[in-house]
Amino acid sequence: MSQNYSSKNKLVVPGAQNAIDQMKYEIANEFGVNLGPDTTARANGSVGGEITKRLVEMGQKQMSSSNGYNRSK
Repeated sequence: MSQNYSSKNKLVVPGAQNAIDQMKYEIANEFGVNLGPDTTARANGSVGGEITKRLVEMGQKQMSSSNGYNRSK
């Protein structure tokens, strides 16, 4: 599903949109949510919230395993 709208939120990593979309549909499937305009904002929002949660967890894991990151700063 391609989005044809302009957004202030530009992707830092080219090609990341496909991975985000895949994650979105996987999470929606796990939650039993059919994404779309006929779905409640609460259900659609739960998927978005879970995406954010998982991306933060992924970032934290990557930062903690990176040798170049110093938490004491």
